[in-house]
Amino acid sequence: MTARFTGKRVFISGAASGMGWATAVQFGGEGAVVYCADINIVGAEKTAQKIIDAGGDAHAAALDVCSGDDCRRVMAAAVSTMGGLDILCNVAGIGGIAPLAEETDEGWCRAMAVNANGPFFLSQAALASLLENKGVIINVASTAGLQGQAYMASYVASKHALVGLTKTMALEFGRQGLRVNAVCPGGTKTAFLKGFRIGENIDMGLLSRTSLLEEMAEPQDMAHSICFLASADARFANGAILSVDGGSVVG
Repeated sequence: MTARFTGKRVFISGAASGMGWATAVQFGGEGAVVYCADINIVGAEKTAQKIIDAGGDAHAAALDVCSGDDCRRVMAAAVSTMGGLDILCNVAGIGGIAPLAEETDEGWCRAMAVNANGPFFLSQAALASLLENKGVIINVASTAGLQGQAYMASYVASKHALVGLTKTMALEFGRQGLRVNAVCPGGTKTAFLKGFRIGENIDMGLLSRTSLLEEMAEPQDMAHSICFLASADARFANGAILSVDGGSVVG
């Protein structure tokens, strides 16, 4: 494995499993110091230990991305521990399926809180250090941030919000040396998909166009794309919205 990130300090939300786990491990394997944050502290600690066991440098912390106060607290601790920040990866996310008429207030608000508010809170908290170091933010959105999908109103709306936040931050801070990009995964083999339980009242014909029913990617496929956008290899990419979905949104 190359060492593109030697000396770089990386913060990853959702690092306990799936894409966040794969991304943390790849950054660690390429020389970065990795701060693994997740609401599942046991999982985050296991990710950090895997990096350490492989000869890397990592830390772990519990993080509730729905809380602005918690995001600011954990980010401040990470910047202090690592001596700064170069790369922020907003990977934490939730999903689900519900007909619009049956979506609950709690379900809607929870999706927005995790998928949109969390990246905003963490990006804002990291901003000073990232600007100082001319850093990078990578947001993990979804193909649901690029197109409508039946029975996923809260998920689609939250991921569209994240794509919009990505573009806005890229415009606002690009001339100050901060790059902000997003990866939009299609269906990927992670525990995240457990949230997309298909009930008897779902018209499968309306779901057939989504990537959930196609061949699944591996978490490492997304990690490769995230690390590419975070690296100097993508130094001219700013405001990029990269679909990594096997072509599911092209038709």
